[in-house]
Amino acid sequence: MAQEGAPKLSVRGLWKVFGHESTGGIVPDEIANKSKEDMREDDGAVLALKDVSFDVNEGETFVVMGLSGSGKSTLVRTLVRLIEPSYGQIIVDGDDILQYSEKELVDFRRRKTSMVFQHFGLLPHRSVLENAAWGLEVQNIPKAKRLQIARETLDLVGLSGWEDYRPGALSGGMQQRVGLARAIAADADILLMDEPFSGLDPLIRRDMQGELIRLQEHLHKTLIFITHDLAEALKLGTHIAIMRDGVVIQIGTGEEILEAPADDYVAEFVQDVRRTTVVTVRTIMDQPDLKLRQSTTPAVAMREMGQAGVVSAFVCDEEDHYLGMVSFNGAAEAKQRGDATIADAITVDEYPTLPADTSVESALPVVLEHHNEGALAVTDEEGVLVGTLLPSSVVGAMAQEAQDATDHREASAASLEASHADDQEEADGDGDSEAVDPREGMEVS
Repeated sequence: MAQEGAPKLSVRGLWKVFGHESTGGIVPDEIANKSKEDMREDDGAVLALKDVSFDVNEGETFVVMGLSGSGKSTLVRTLVRLIEPSYGQIIVDGDDILQYSEKELVDFRRRKTSMVFQHFGLLPHRSVLENAAWGLEVQNIPKAKRLQIARETLDLVGLSGWEDYRPGALSGGMQQRVGLARAIAADADILLMDEPFSGLDPLIRRDMQGELIRLQEHLHKTLIFITHDLAEALKLGTHIAIMRDGVVIQIGTGEEILEAPADDYVAEFVQDVRRTTVVTVRTIMDQPDLKLRQSTTPAVAMREMGQAGVVSAFVCDEEDHYLGMVSFNGAAEAKQRGDATIADAITVDEYPTLPADTSVESALPVVLEHHNEGALAVTDEEGVLVGTLLPSSVVGAMAQEAQDATDHREASAASLEASHADDQEEADGDGDSEAVDPREGMEVS
């Protein structure tokens, strides 16, 4: 049984070495101290996962990203023991699934996890409705109930009206929606998605990414998503793990990885990403110049605004939940009316708020529309005031991104020019060689 506040899934010291007979327990030195290349050359074994550890919290989307051969697909298959790990632990809700019996493992796969594959994995001889209900069928759910759940799930993914068609009649994007519906209908705690959108056309792929975000906001499943696409990882991931040669190089939010790459490999991955599409206003926000309580008297409010040199102030309740703004004139009018507090002087509609996880790019139109109001309130998911956003901060972030792009182009151009110069110098060097008479060695009559 999982402890309160514990991760939904914990992976600890996970290894997978193909061609090596695991003895369990501690990883032997001949494995731990060898590189992937040395292991293949010396032992004929393939190191697919090396000492992988991470936590996934309940309800989050954890993205594992890497190029072909990085070990990401092997990793997701070890999480349900489709591939047996060589060493390590996989703890779900407090239980190490590597200790499960065959019966416990089958039950775990049927009830706690669902998988969505790149190539859909649909049953071609069954209808869309029957495919969506397949996970419930293997759980021995009565037919009437499983078909009802499947219909509701197909409606959720936008496939209402397609229940009686066979998968072959559907487009690739629609088939992937069926696969998604099948995983959701099974009501598993953990969804494992192995590059589910990589075979789709770019436009359909973006639609499916948006669909997954919408569904996740509604369902709050624990989602482990495998991809080779950094843009996709940044768009979907609550946290992202970047893999190379079976090793997790870095784990963090998209913003953390962009702002502080762990090494040159990660830095090269993220160098072309537009940071303002990922970096949030939390990174560039300031603290409020003045924050008042709704219980503040009008006279005190006027005095504090005067001392702070501002004409308006943010107002919160006793738990710091944002309520709105009060202007100096509004406080003066409240005082003239004889109001005991500034509660009736608070205005909300004129001053929009921004969630702290809003990207800088998404915040720009709001800031431009309301730049005359000055700083905007930034709130967390609980509605607590956590900061303020100035138009100058957003403009500065956009300008910095433009400057970084210019610097990158100039550096690339300089590197290319230097490369051409080296090539020309080498060619000129070849031209300095002593000329050889083509007639040399030939008899001339």
